[in-house]
Amino acid sequence: MNLPSNPLSRSNPIAFVATADRDRARAFYAETLGLPVLAEDDFAVTFRMGEGGTTMRLTAVPGHQPLPHTVLGWAVDDVRGAVAALRGKGVTFNVYEGLGQDADGIWQAPGGARVCWFPDPDGNVLSLTQF
Repeated sequence: MNLPSNPLSRSNPIAFVATADRDRARAFYAETLGLPVLAEDDFAVTFRMGEGGTTMRLTAVPGHQPLPHTVLGWAVDDVRGAVAALRGKGVTFNVYEGLGQDADGIWQAPGGARVCWFPDPDGNVLSLTQF
């Protein structure tokens, strides 16, 4: 139930991504993905994501092991264009056996969305979705 008085229904989310190597991951998110750095301190690097005030905190976690599923994703207007732009920056895309992705690694979901996945330097799975 989404109550009008619930402050979370009116608040921007904050995403959290763990890394084993903060400097390497910071370079990937800032330079390869082009996310603006908002702040950096001893605890995290904070990036701006999108235009709605969403932020992402990149935090070093000793012994971090990536999860086998998507941890962060973006809704994009043109997934094929986004794939091409990221490939041009050296990003590789995951291909999952039996999923039926096309040559660009894009999967057509039953509802019509087009989705693809790629790893960050730690192996965290990130995604792009065109609805």
